[in-house]
Amino acid sequence: MTPEEIKSLLSAALPDAEVTVQGEGGKFTVTVVSDRFAGMRPVAKQQLIYAPLNDHIASGAIHAVSMRTFTKEEWRKASLFS
Repeated sequence: MTPEEIKSLLSAALPDAEVTVQGEGGKFTVTVVSDRFAGMRPVAKQQLIYAPLNDHIASGAIHAVSMRTFTKEEWRKASLFS
């Protein structure tokens, strides 16, 4: 899979989100910014990201996903200090 394909899957599942995907060779880093994450526990956030990717993980097309999830406000603050 390509980063663009993964971004397309995540954007379809989370239409309000800003999605960035980097990586190759089955290993990807995903950054997703959405207010949908507000009040969610980390495991629930992971489940939301993994759901549209599960078939591709099971097939071996995606080997590893590292993810960073932020609300818009968390992203704004993180961007100020980066």
